[in-house]
Formats: sequence, structure tokens, C-alpha cells
Amino acid sequence: MGKRRQQGGDRADGGAGPLLEQAVAAVLVAPEDRLDLALDTGASLLAASVAQWPAVSRALLGHADTAVGRCWSAGWRPADLVRVVRRELKPVHLALAVDLIAAEGRRHPAAAPDRRWLEQLRELEVEVWWQGDEAYLAAFAHRHRLDRFALATAALELLRTWGRLPPISPVGPAPGAGTPSGGGARVNRPQSGPVPGEPRMLSRIRALLAKAESTEYPEEAEALTAKAQQLMAQHSIDEALLAVGVPDRNAPAALRIGVDNPYESPKTMLLDAVAAANRCRVVWAKEFGFCTIVGFDGDLDGVELLYTSLLVQATAAMHKAGSRQHLDGASRTKAFRQSFLVAYAARIRERLTAATEQATSDAAAGRHLREDGTEEQLTPDERLLPVLLARAEAVDQEVGRMFPKLVSQRVRVSDGEGWAAGRAAADRAALHGRAGEIRS
Repeated sequence: MGKRRQQGGDRADGGAGPLLEQAVAAVLVAPEDRLDLALDTGASLLAASVAQWPAVSRALLGHADTAVGRCWSAGWRPADLVRVVRRELKPVHLALAVDLIAAEGRRHPAAAPDRRWLEQLRELEVEVWWQGDEAYLAAFAHRHRLDRFALATAALELLRTWGRLPPISPVGPAPGAGTPSGGGARVNRPQSGPVPGEPRMLSRIRALLAKAESTEYPEEAEALTAKAQQLMAQHSIDEALLAVGVPDRNAPAALRIGVDNPYESPKTMLLDAVAAANRCRVVWAKEFGFCTIVGFDGDLDGVELLYTSLLVQATAAMHKAGSRQHLDGASRTKAFRQSFLVAYAARIRERLTAATEQATSDAAAGRHLREDGTEEQLTPDERLLPVLLARAEAVDQEVGRMFPKLVSQRVRVSDGEGWAAGRAAADRAALHGRAGEIRS
């Protein structure tokens, strides 16, 4: 009896697998004007029978190995896939996406993904929470209060979205693949606490910026962020000198950072300002809502940390500035805020560039900043400027390799008051010890 049930289960699974593949294939190739019909037909077939539902559940999780694995091979990473779903679909698709990533992850040993990949999985809270693959869809439907047809439709919509993603430039190895030149990616929001394996200096920078964002006192935020900026510049220079003659440490790396609406263009400008000051380059993939940052590993960490902190400050200052109206009462808040953030990014670029130039000049003269904030005089290192120049050239070459076809984009400013307010807010941003002055 048990043997017959097992054989029956095999036949049911064998029927559900091809049925799922057929439904997915039809949805993938369906044009927009016939997509609803393809979704309804596929979901109806998958959800038609209560008895078949466990087999469909097993088939879906098995299909994740193919669907998600294809995305990894095409250069996508966990946070990238989730970001696409968040931008294009609904919360139920997001929850389903995280589960399919978890299901695919069972193929890989725990030590296989790189550190930054694992950070993304932790940030997304990826876990296999269900008891048995045959029970997954029923448990998911109960958790999200969905019927079988609605859940089957959501699964097909998700698989269509992922299945139509194009290949993109990889920024790190997929699980099981070798580590390519350029290292890995980190796209999630920086953690406030220490990260295992990172340099002590970066842990201190991370803690300073987290405290700067949380304090209610502007003067304290200014002092904390100024200290973080000093440490970032010194850390970058120290890393550059330590890497001399070490080939593995002289290859640029890359990471992706999400840049979402509203006001994604000026946010990208702010990220570019931070990256340029830290000898990195930014390439914006507007259609996918992220920027790829190319630079050296320690510099990339600094870019992510400082950009996140400045974006928090810029957003708070923008909302504090309030809304605006034309004389006839029509709202011009959007134009005001767009111009505000563009001006903020432009002014931050000026200030960060000046700070980097000062830090480089100090280092070339032998003035070194200790972690406790005091300075010490060292013998000037004549290698510094040639090393930094070589690194800049290496970054440019890597950008050319990863993105052979780049297009520049202009951002328009249509509100003069917003521009003035944005520059003023940038002057108040927590990079300085006294208003308008950057400490180096």
C-alpha cells in the first residue's frame, strides 16, 4: 500500500513538473496584451486540484534551482533580485522571492558564498521556514491569506519578472564559482555594528556615522561625521600604500547600491559626489534602480557608509524645508525638492573634493592621523601620489571593461529657491567642525 502511494506521488510530481514548466514558458513569451490570459490559464491549471497542490509545491521549489540559478549566472545577486521585485511587483511577490532564493540556496554549502553575499542573505532574512517542500505552498497561502489561484498567479508573475532579466556585469562570484578579479558586492544598508573580518578602522568609521545619524544635537553630529571623514581618507591612503607590490590587492572591485524614487537622479548625483571624492566611479542602471560603484575595496566601504549617512541628512533637511506653492496656489514641491537635492549633491561634491585633496596633501607631507584623532609626523612617502594615480587609472580601465557603452545624463534645475536651500543644507551637513569649514 505504501509503495503504491509512493508511486502515485511520483506520478503526481511528474505531472506537476511539466505542467509548471509549460505554464512558466507560456507566461515568459506572452506579449503584454495577452499576458493576463497566459497567467489565468497557467494559474488555473496549477491550482485546479487540491490533491495536486503538494506536487505543484515541490515542483515550484525545484524550479527555483533553475530560475534563481540562471539569475546568479547572469550576474545578479540576492539583493538585486529582491530590489527588482520590490520595484515592479507587490509585497506577496517579495515574500515569495525571498523563499525561492532560500530554496535555491540549499544547493550550496554554507561556506560557498562570499562574505558580502552572505551579508545580503542576512539582511533579507533568507531562511527555509517551511516543513517539507510539499507543504510549502499551503503554508505560504495560509500565512498570506491567499487562495490557490492567487498564489499560483503570483508565482508565475514572479518567475516571468526574473526570467526576463538580461545579463548584467557581475560584481562578485556566484555561489560555487571562482572569485573573479574585482571582488564582491555589498548593496544592503551598512550595519551600525562591527562587521566580522573588516578592518578596525572601518568598524570605527561605521560606529561614528551611526552615532552621528542618531544624535539630536547638530554640533555632536558635525564632530562625529568630521572624525569619520578624516578616518576614511586616512584609511584609503594607508590601504593604497600597503597594497604596493601585492597584485591581489591592486585590482579594483565593485558593489551595487540601490537608488530608488522619488528623486533618483539627484540621489545618484550625491552618490557620484561621494564616490568621486573617494577615487571611485559610478554607473547608474536606471531601469533596475541601482548604481554600480567601481573602486578599491576599502574605498567602496567608505563610499557606502558616507553616502548612506549624507542621504539621511539630506532627506531630513529637505523635509524640514517643507513644501512650496506657486502664486496661483499650485504645488511646486516636487520641483523644489528636485532642485534642493541637486544643489545639495553639487555642494557636497565641492566640499568632499576639497577634504580629499587636503588629506592627500597632508599624507604626502608625512602628517598622519592616529585613530584617537591626534596627529603624528612621519617621513614623507614619495610613493603616495604615483600609487594613487595608478589606482585611478586601474579604476577607469575596470569601468571600461565592465561597461564599454556609457551615456552621460544631465539633470535639470527648475526651482531657484530649492537650489539655494539645498546648497545651504549641504553647507550644514555633518562634515565640518564649524559652519562652512571642513577639518582635514
